[in-house]
Amino acid sequence: MNVLFLVQAEQRAILDRLYDGIAQACDSCDIRWLSSDEQANLQRYFREHVDVSRYDRILFFLRFKKEMRQWRFIRTLPNLVILEHDAYQNYIPCKYTGKFSAHYRRMPWVRIISSGAQVSQRLRDEGFDACFVPKGYDQALLSYQGRERDIELAFVGSTKSVAYSGRKALLDELGQVENLLVTKTKSGEEYCDTLNRIRFFVSADVGMGEYMIKNFEAMACGCVLLAYDQGEVENAALGLRDMHNVVLYRTVHELREKLAHLRQNPELTLRIARSGRMTAEAHYGFHQIGHKIIDVMRPVLRPPKRRAGWLAWLGF
Repeated sequence: MNVLFLVQAEQRAILDRLYDGIAQACDSCDIRWLSSDEQANLQRYFREHVDVSRYDRILFFLRFKKEMRQWRFIRTLPNLVILEHDAYQNYIPCKYTGKFSAHYRRMPWVRIISSGAQVSQRLRDEGFDACFVPKGYDQALLSYQGRERDIELAFVGSTKSVAYSGRKALLDELGQVENLLVTKTKSGEEYCDTLNRIRFFVSADVGMGEYMIKNFEAMACGCVLLAYDQGEVENAALGLRDMHNVVLYRTVHELREKLAHLRQNPELTLRIARSGRMTAEAHYGFHQIGHKIIDVMRPVLRPPKRRAGWLAWLGF
């Protein structure tokens, strides 16, 4: 399978290993890093730089804000697949509520690869060709170091976005009753070193309906992951088992009860950390995730349906 893969040139997360995993899993992968201006005018970019007949699949992993404004052109592209890590925002109160559905409704034959099992199911229930491939972690940048864990309880990452309001509220509540470190680091070595110092990593993906990248990163670095419970569908899809390879909670009270139990049982703490690390290493490195993405791209896509011109212009 020959793939044209369009990605953002400027992206906060370091996803090069994911792109490598995708490229290694197909016969040919033409990866193009599009600037903000190029993403804003895809029609011009394709006209000047792309022969679509060369590719069996065109894979988008672009900024949704720019993508959704260009649906009239995008829906003309053949063999299109959209990889989307933010479609959970379709179902939470934020500026993108419902906008993913509206965008995909204009091209319902396009295959969508979502990083949430429940999000994928909800998109399928709306009639879209949606597949689930989870987020993962960069196995080249993040790994277990076997060092002393001198930070007991911490969260590393952002709390500023509106989508993270539930995360911030929970961390603030926990911080009032526990010695919780909330910090940020540079990507790469500093981040890896910090995760390897943390015994209990607090994941607070409140209201998101899926597990963010930080969960897999913390597990891979040997933290005991204290994860806000996203529900049985998500947990089963990822192989997450409470008090086996992860510690799940729904309230700060429940988190503190389990944390107190773990503090009194260091052997259990070590077993959960080890099982979580083995789960991440076996299934959620970007190398494995890249292969899974190609696997769900292979099946035949739905044929496009051309609608009457005035209906298309109205967005129906």
